[in-house]
Amino acid sequence: MVALGKLSRQHGKGIERKRASELASFFEQIAQLHLTESIVFLCVGTDCSTGDALGPLVGSRLEQIGLDVVGTLNEPCDGHNYEKKIKSIPLDKIIITIDACLGRPESVGSYLTSVGPLQPAQATGGTLTPYGHYSVAAVVNANGPRPYTILQMTPLSKVLQMTEQIVEAVKQVFQKR
Repeated sequence: MVALGKLSRQHGKGIERKRASELASFFEQIAQLHLTESIVFLCVGTDCSTGDALGPLVGSRLEQIGLDVVGTLNEPCDGHNYEKKIKSIPLDKIIITIDACLGRPESVGSYLTSVGPLQPAQATGGTLTPYGHYSVAAVVNANGPRPYTILQMTPLSKVLQMTEQIVEAVKQVFQKR
């Protein structure tokens, strides 16, 4: 656990903005502390909204390569079943939560990584329980006065690009173990 504290201090307040090329180093730090078998990827979102589909898209891809996942296109972890899904994860697992988010215009295309839980549905005023030991929030679009509309109108190409970047970073680290 000392290394976990060290990782948290490296991230200042616990949240750090990263480019796609820096994601693998975040996952590598996690892999140095935990066995792949102890990790569950909690991929939050819905396939009913383009911008919010990133989580289930990532989850489906990670499941295809044999990683332990909650939240896929076939079985999304969304606002309707989120609490039930997180309760189904064994307490001894290390959770890496992945979700889409809205942010500042200059942050679109970047990733907010954290040692600590992710607060799902924050942009849309939701009150879901923060969950996870580590988190990655992909900034898929700029925030604005109507977040639901923004998520609906987020270009699918941006979501697919960011999905691929996350999956490649995870594969680079966890598939070799």
